[in-house]
Amino acid sequence: MKANGDNYFRRGLGLKARVKPLLAEAYGSEIVKAIKAADYRLTVGRFTFRMARSLGFCYGVDRAVEYAYETCAKFGDRRIFLVGEIIHNPHVNQQLRDHGVRFLFPDDEGCFDFSPVQADDVVIIPAFGVKLGDLEELRATGCVLVDTTCGSVLHVWKRVESFARDGFTSIIHGKHFHEETRATSSQVLKYPGGRYLVVRDMEETSLVCRFIRGEVDASAIREVFVDRGRASAGFDPETDLERIGVANQTTMLASESLAIASRLGEAVTDRYGPDGALERFRSFDTICSATQDRQDAVAEMMKDPPDVMIVVGGFNSSNTNHLAALCARSTRTFHIESAIGIDVEAGAITYKRAGTQEVETADGWLPDGPVEIGLTAGASTPDSLIGQTAENILRMDGVDPTTIEVTVGEQTG
Repeated sequence: MKANGDNYFRRGLGLKARVKPLLAEAYGSEIVKAIKAADYRLTVGRFTFRMARSLGFCYGVDRAVEYAYETCAKFGDRRIFLVGEIIHNPHVNQQLRDHGVRFLFPDDEGCFDFSPVQADDVVIIPAFGVKLGDLEELRATGCVLVDTTCGSVLHVWKRVESFARDGFTSIIHGKHFHEETRATSSQVLKYPGGRYLVVRDMEETSLVCRFIRGEVDASAIREVFVDRGRASAGFDPETDLERIGVANQTTMLASESLAIASRLGEAVTDRYGPDGALERFRSFDTICSATQDRQDAVAEMMKDPPDVMIVVGGFNSSNTNHLAALCARSTRTFHIESAIGIDVEAGAITYKRAGTQEVETADGWLPDGPVEIGLTAGASTPDSLIGQTAENILRMDGVDPTTIEVTVGEQTG
């Protein structure tokens, strides 16, 4: 795959300086800068905002958004399509729509219709990547491709490719319907006989382990995974689970991915012994460092949890949902997509309950008197949305955020 060429761009389009002011205006936040400058803890009136030391846009997302803006700047005279969403953040995706980008969405089976794409068009590949077959189909159109696939995702792809090349089935910890997992699983098809199976959690992993140990028969695996489209076509548990390699969707809960790999390794050892496991089991750390950093930062905050924790990010963002779940273990937590979730006039908040798909509205969600409010955000959330959230909270108390003057030396860490 070429890094850059007339029809394929992977390393930007040389317009970083041109789009930098646009990105700063669209996604920057003065109040976020102020909180960071005050050692991530800023008191305004009765509110003390505590911010996770790692939050918001990661390198991969920042790069993907930047490349999308460069694409709009370079190819403004052409039709520009985006395969799915650039990232899982409705605000960022709307900004691209406002720049004229046309979105191509898959059907319920994750299949795209690329018939509208013509040779003169430009197509942006999102940070999640695309399935191998989709990339081949787009290349065949002759269109210009701008590939923003995250480097951490590419790292996982290399692992599952190596598993398939050496005759190992890839066990992928992820959500089988997620764009990234669909793209990752497709990489094994580069090799004849390449196989994969997707496990969602420890419960599903335990079923696979029971089969490996000989405690359940193949029909149990077929029912849960093969019949539900969570395994490669023609998957045969009897032969395809004899040699396995473990990988993961980069935005999953890191501790869970590691535990799943450990549990599978134990099952293979129980079945084949330590020497046999050396020949039949592989596992590499494919956890995204940015995902890990954001989870670690929240874990550190929860050692002394704030009164209320607000997690900002798309409701369909995997890494954001995991952050909310981590926070909810220690304090009252509200996962909102943006500051719009905070109704300044009514004093209410509309949020997604951690660990569920339920969206609820709560009144009186902030206690009276001095209150600590924790802030964190998923890797697809820009500073602007974090800052607007803090500003809306201040407005609920009648404080005009534009009048705030911060003296960093007066803040305590």
